Amino acid sequence: MTPPPPASADALAQISQALLPSLLAAAASVKALQARWRALHATLLALQSSLAAAPPSAVSHPLFADLLASLLPPLRSLHALSARCHDPALPGGRLRLQSDLDMAASSLALLLHDLSLLLRSGILALDPPPNAIVLQVPAPAASRADKSLFIRDAFARLQIGGLDLKLKALASLLDLLLADASAAEIVATDGDVAALLRLLDASSHSALRDRAAAAVAHLATACAASRKVVFDEGGLGPLLRVLDSASAPATQERAVAAIEAITADVGTAWAVAAYGGVPVLINACRPGSASPVVQALAVSALRNVASIEDVRLALVEEGGLPVLVDLLTSGTSDTHRSAALCIWSLASLGDHDTQYQIVQAGALLPLLQALHTSAALDLHDAVLRAIHALAVVPAAARTLCASPLFFAQLTDLMCRGGSILLQQMAADMVAQLAPGVSDDIRRCMAPCICTLVKMMETAKPATVQEYAGRALLALMTLKSNRKELVRDDKSVTRLLHMLDPRNEEIDKKYPVSVVLALAMGGGNGTRKRLADAGVCQHLQRLAEAEVPGAKKALQRISGNRFKSLLSRGWNN
Repeated sequence: MTPPPPASADALAQISQALLPSLLAAAASVKALQARWRALHATLLALQSSLAAAPPSAVSHPLFADLLASLLPPLRSLHALSARCHDPALPGGRLRLQSDLDMAASSLALLLHDLSLLLRSGILALDPPPNAIVLQVPAPAASRADKSLFIRDAFARLQIGGLDLKLKALASLLDLLLADASAAEIVATDGDVAALLRLLDASSHSALRDRAAAAVAHLATACAASRKVVFDEGGLGPLLRVLDSASAPATQERAVAAIEAITADVGTAWAVAAYGGVPVLINACRPGSASPVVQALAVSALRNVASIEDVRLALVEEGGLPVLVDLLTSGTSDTHRSAALCIWSLASLGDHDTQYQIVQAGALLPLLQALHTSAALDLHDAVLRAIHALAVVPAAARTLCASPLFFAQLTDLMCRGGSILLQQMAADMVAQLAPGVSDDIRRCMAPCICTLVKMMETAKPATVQEYAGRALLALMTLKSNRKELVRDDKSVTRLLHMLDPRNEEIDKKYPVSVVLALAMGGGNGTRKRLADAGVCQHLQRLAEAEVPGAKKALQRISGNRFKSLLSRGWNN
């Protein structure tokens, strides 16, 4: 083993064998300022115990050596102050003596805290001790014990060393986090995340704050365990302050990335309102206030928390609606989607006044524009949700009903296939708005009739049958659309299958209503086509089961011959 540096060994011997015994004796016997000396006596005893607990190899550790060197000045100062306190004349005066004693005691307490941290970290037990300022970053294949030791060493240097040492410790910690996917969880378990968060304070050096923000952002986005520790240690508040401050763009991006990840967890999203984060996120979304990356992440965070009532109220009160409307036409597709989903949450969960305010803020037209110009299905989903929630406002409904392009888009969304939920929303919009549109618009929607019949066969979710059925009935008011349906053999076959009493997955309400609409206004050709397909057999059994509309539909399709036969059968 390499012999310890003489300076460190000498300092330890001087402290342990000369200064501490002398100070402990003085603290017990001094007459002036006895209360302060009693408190100092406890601190000196704790220091003596901590130094005795340090392993023999500790004197060779660079951090321990620096700490010993830092202990000498306050201990020597206390030794000189003890002599003054023993002098009845109290040289320099009592107040000056009291002030000098408090300063020395404060320095000693801070150094004792650093020593305790070093002992708890376990890095003083390394044999041989490291000579490097910061330990070498362990490879991803290294053992967990090696990674844990490195992390504890980095956090010790982060809290004890000077600026240069702290920056190097943060750099090495970031290297580990970026190179090793498992490191975040070990940092959360074995590191001091609270110490990392303290570096986000505005009083910290800007370089420290930037690197600390990068490390915290990685912990918040890496895994659920490290994200939870960041939140539990109170990380959301400092992150919001970093975002709200005039930080470097890269630092703001890291801070808002961490905020977005924390708000994605339902169990932690509520805290945004508690920390006053809603206006901070709104300001980050304003045009020109931050980079496009910050805007996209900030509106995504707002989307995450918009389902919380306190957040919804704050969003409206803090002037967030015009900002969200602006984001529908600026930034990336992801920004548009998040803004649309945020508006959807506000409209679907808010009251009628909120819905009206969203429409008054001008949200409908950019939503329609996004629906018409984008090819991304996920954006279509978000936009259609928002439009659907706003359609209950009369002014919005009138605008939509007057837009042939909007209904053409709904037709296209249903016909192209893809997400059944997206098709379901489009069908519900048709059912809701079609009664208020012109015959020309309903006629242009004929291409989706076969799709709606097919959707009525879908068992899950159950509401898709209802929405498709209602939409189909709304289009059946037009004779040309009724003819379009019966001309399609597959659609007629599907209706026959849905009417079959043995098919218990399908609610008979809407298939019967569609057949009745065809029979009531489709003409003799339509009724004959349905009869030839075998619809009457199923309708007769449904009529016997007293399914609403089945008897009337059977009468219209079968004519007098079937009507008289059915009448005799029922009388018997």
